[in-house]
Amino acid sequence: MKTESTSKPADQADADAIVVSVRDGGPLPPAAAELDRAAAGLLQRLVASGEISTRELSCTRLPGVSGIKAGVVLVVGLGKPPSSAANHGREGLAYRAAATAARMLAARPRKSVAFALDLHPLEDIVAGAITGCVGQDLYRHDKNITSFERLLFAGALADDLHRGGSLGHSINLARRLVNQPPSEIFPESFAEEVQRVAQGCGCTAEIWDRHRLEKERCGALLAVAKGSDREPRLAIIDWQGNPGGGPPLALVGKGVTFDSGGLSLKPADAMLDMKMDMAGAATVLGAIQTIAQLKLPVNVTGYMGLVENMVSGRSYRVGDVLVARSGKTIEVHNTDAEGRLVLADVLDVALSRGVARIVDLATLTGACMVALGKHVVGGMTNHQAWYDRVAAAAASVGESVWQLPMFAEYADQIKGQVADIKNVGDGRWGGAITAAKFLEQFVGDTPWVHLDIAGPAFLDKPLPWCDGGATGYMLRTLVELASSLASGQD
Repeated sequence: MKTESTSKPADQADADAIVVSVRDGGPLPPAAAELDRAAAGLLQRLVASGEISTRELSCTRLPGVSGIKAGVVLVVGLGKPPSSAANHGREGLAYRAAATAARMLAARPRKSVAFALDLHPLEDIVAGAITGCVGQDLYRHDKNITSFERLLFAGALADDLHRGGSLGHSINLARRLVNQPPSEIFPESFAEEVQRVAQGCGCTAEIWDRHRLEKERCGALLAVAKGSDREPRLAIIDWQGNPGGGPPLALVGKGVTFDSGGLSLKPADAMLDMKMDMAGAATVLGAIQTIAQLKLPVNVTGYMGLVENMVSGRSYRVGDVLVARSGKTIEVHNTDAEGRLVLADVLDVALSRGVARIVDLATLTGACMVALGKHVVGGMTNHQAWYDRVAAAAASVGESVWQLPMFAEYADQIKGQVADIKNVGDGRWGGAITAAKFLEQFVGDTPWVHLDIAGPAFLDKPLPWCDGGATGYMLRTLVELASSLASGQD
């Protein structure tokens, strides 16, 4: 997709379709007002009669409007005006509105679409437009969603196009990796993607194969991988945007490229979307790509633990005792609680390399969805100020995170009888928190935030702004977090 800025009046937009916006009450925004004048007051009349809805993210398609060059006018409702200029267009509305419009228009092939939305920041509009016209139908001959060849943005600066374009394409990278089948994306092929991304954006990449993992004593990660014919990998990608600027931020992603549950086998229906169990790793990779492409003056290292959790005579078993890289011993009570075992070793690798702060992302527990539903991330931490920083980044881009408690008594549930700890808590209750308390054992005193993205990372059915399947959720948060660190914001 080619992105361009345009300064032409809305009624003269050189595109197959033009997207404008309206709000509840008040005059039409400038671009919509231009179209209204060219169309002899048609838009104002349709808004007044209710034929054009002003409800947030509603879309009204007007084909062949006399006096307007574009063949289709799409009017997006933005709801009530913002309460203050400070949040005008923030909290994700610009991204969602552009993505919603793009997704609707992409239902049929179009060469070019112009966006003239009354929202800021423009980089969010660019990113939303790029992601909205890409779907999960990677292998369909008859596409449900067709990308545009050319996107035009009214009033956009070169920096808006660069930042928004990088974000949009990185989100689509993460979505593609998650949406591809596990026959295509497995530990080795994912590691090759990491190397390709690093080469393309000026990062360095380091890949640990099974022999290196054995040498490094990554016993928990290796145990999960034992049942698969696909050998595990640890992929490390490093961006040094501020050489000499101190220890990096570590972004750690769970990369279980397919999860059968192991010997604690999942039912077939529960396996259907388990290609998405590497969404944490995909999100980390996409975020690092954008951080590097934007040349943010911050040091960030991504760590991705890549395994398949499969069934064979070599599979690790319930009752096994594992020795993690840190030296902690772990009783296995459920082989389907494998992601925390992978992360235990990956977190220890990050810690041993000297990091300032850690954020890990993982499709870790169904319990988090029970607690918060499918559209909210569960956040847990050992350091409140660091959590607040991450949560502020998420709020500013409109990605929903809710903090869960990390009370000491939850740690009692993972104490082992045979080994130091066990890989599940006592029964069903509080499963997202006991999983986080397990991970906490491997981060020491380093400020750490765990993000359980099990719900929002993958959609069973489409939302207005995103096709079903992978979402790239929290990638924008990670980039915003890195930007705030680079600028020294508190």
